Amino acid sequence: EVQLVESGGGLVQAGGSLRLSCAASGITFDDYAIGWFRQAPGKEREGISCISSSDGSTYYADSVKGRFTISSDNAKNTVYLQMNTLKPEDTAVYYCAVDRPPVTIYAMSPLWYDYWGQGTQVTVSS
Repeated sequence: EVQLVESGGGLVQAGGSLRLSCAASGITFDDYAIGWFRQAPGKEREGISCISSSDGSTYYADSVKGRFTISSDNAKNTVYLQMNTLKPEDTAVYYCAVDRPPVTIYAMSPLWYDYWGQGTQVTVSS
């Protein structure tokens, strides 16, 4: 059974940084992607970044490009999302999720992802 556990959320002032972690277990397929989504109250779930397990290729939504960086530590089965220059509009619940093969890296949709973590709250104050 695939399990994902997010951590690292919290309250930060605008301009600050946070690093989210997604610890994965139970993944048995050879090729997959782990993605980060976020959902603010009253808004749709937005895919913001993902990384391929096979070649490390990445995707970033325009809303976070240049500010957020996704990375993975395969030895720890953990994916990180480094978030810099945070803005109040980044406030949301952040989720990590797994996309089984065939994976898509050039775009993201929550419909393509099969396993989800419980989410972690990120609040950016102005």
